Amino acid sequence: MNKPVELQAAALTGAEAVVEMLRAHGVEVLFGLCGDTSLPLYDALYRSASLRHVLTRDERHAAYMADGYARVTGKVGVCEGPSGGGATYILPGLAEANESSVPILAINTDVSVSSRGRFTLTELDQRALMKPLTKWNAVLERAADIPRAFRGAFEAMTTGRPGAAHIALPFDVQNGPVERAELWADPTLGAFPARRTAPDPFFIELAAKLLRNARSPLFICGGGVVLSGAEEQLLGVAEKIGAPVATTVSGKGSIDERCAHSVGVVGSNGGTPATRAVVDAADVIVFVGCRAGSVTTERWRHPAPGGARIIHIDVDPSVPGTNYKVDVPIVGDARLALSALEEAVASREGDLSLVEARKREKLEAFEALAASGAAPIKPERVVATLNRLLDKDSIVVADPGTPCPYFSAYYQVKGAGRRFFSNRAHGALGYALAASVGAHLGRPAVKTLAVMGDGSFGMCVGELETVVRLKLPITFIVISNAGYGWIKAGQKSGYGGRYFSVDFGVTDHAKVAEAFGVRGFRVAEPGRLEAALKEALSHGGPTLVDIVCQPLHEARAPVSEWVA
Repeated sequence: MNKPVELQAAALTGAEAVVEMLRAHGVEVLFGLCGDTSLPLYDALYRSASLRHVLTRDERHAAYMADGYARVTGKVGVCEGPSGGGATYILPGLAEANESSVPILAINTDVSVSSRGRFTLTELDQRALMKPLTKWNAVLERAADIPRAFRGAFEAMTTGRPGAAHIALPFDVQNGPVERAELWADPTLGAFPARRTAPDPFFIELAAKLLRNARSPLFICGGGVVLSGAEEQLLGVAEKIGAPVATTVSGKGSIDERCAHSVGVVGSNGGTPATRAVVDAADVIVFVGCRAGSVTTERWRHPAPGGARIIHIDVDPSVPGTNYKVDVPIVGDARLALSALEEAVASREGDLSLVEARKREKLEAFEALAASGAAPIKPERVVATLNRLLDKDSIVVADPGTPCPYFSAYYQVKGAGRRFFSNRAHGALGYALAASVGAHLGRPAVKTLAVMGDGSFGMCVGELETVVRLKLPITFIVISNAGYGWIKAGQKSGYGGRYFSVDFGVTDHAKVAEAFGVRGFRVAEPGRLEAALKEALSHGGPTLVDIVCQPLHEARAPVSEWVA
């Protein structure tokens, strides 16, 4: 059995140095799961009162918790796990965060350097595994490398386009010596974006000239606006030129959706024919912190290629011009770029009448469905009820399955900033429950709610024990339709209703939750929905509301076209 190393006063152990380097970068909490190779690290955490450790039930959800924490705090989220399966389990969360430009650091402990290549239990090549799916990664060979590696990881995660980093920490490296003098850091690299990149004034002036002559300009904003904290600058330039602002799912929160300039979400997951009409009417489109990918543009048809003139603002120089011919590429931080653009453009009267008309059209269709008293409950009724009950500071985390198109389209973000998010980069099910834990720990003064389908619930149910152990007052909503509804809808629209391997059995999720110690509610009648949600939201501990909803493939779809 591995034994703890004897401490020496002249130097710290590698495990102790890891704790000190996290503290030096402002880390306050980390999420993870124990293992044999992590014993020295856990002993160092035990002897440190400065870091809170949240024990999770698997490593994937540790990464999702770190992701949710990072999104609402603007700080680097940190997760950890052991070697072998711990590394393969933590990887999905890293891939999602990296693609979503969310900085999370994963630390996987590893077999000793001296044990490599000897068929050691849980040995795998962590460097090769993690490299394609992270922004920065390293496998440490010596304890002395720990301070430099952690400084490099934090710099990579929070500068330029934010992303994920991974460090493999072998057992003997955790026990080796590290000189105290090497334990220093730049604490500003513990939050993002650090060391912002300013845009080229030449391209700002070109963009201003193009907007000066625009008849119907439109901003389409992705997650980069919220990540950059550029909401105020976005509103300033939009008001100055009278332009509407649309968002992607990840861009919800770029603008208060009650604002006259707000169009809402566009694209094939959360967009509607009404919001698409605003995109099609634009003659100049400004993409901001948005990659103009397949979902946002409905497979690069809205806007139509060669139609509107394109201004593209992104901190990643490889993004502008990838999917559309770009008239003005602006490479730089979204907040700095929008601030510069606001100064450069001339004030003008804008016409928001089309936006107002289309929003009214969208709302009327939604309200008609939301008012239905038919059973099973329509998802629109769930969204409408939460729009009434949740206050403006609440955080809603939506899983990417059945809930996402409805909440993206119709849940109204009241105020700018991160109040709603989903894992839209890769869309793995089972994200929202864990991510809501990280979000609550990052912003405990506000109400946090996670909404998921029953397919997603089956992938994350074990973390209810974590929620109960920590006594977190999070409300979970399960949209129950006994199937993978998003895929079933695609089979209906594109394959003649030939449903295959998309249905599963009915579960009483409220009873499952109660077995963990969560207060559960099950609602099948529309008339009982509001009372159940109100009681669940006001309860002082964790709650789960299992809502029997109309299957997605039978409901009126909130999107313009199903894209699997």
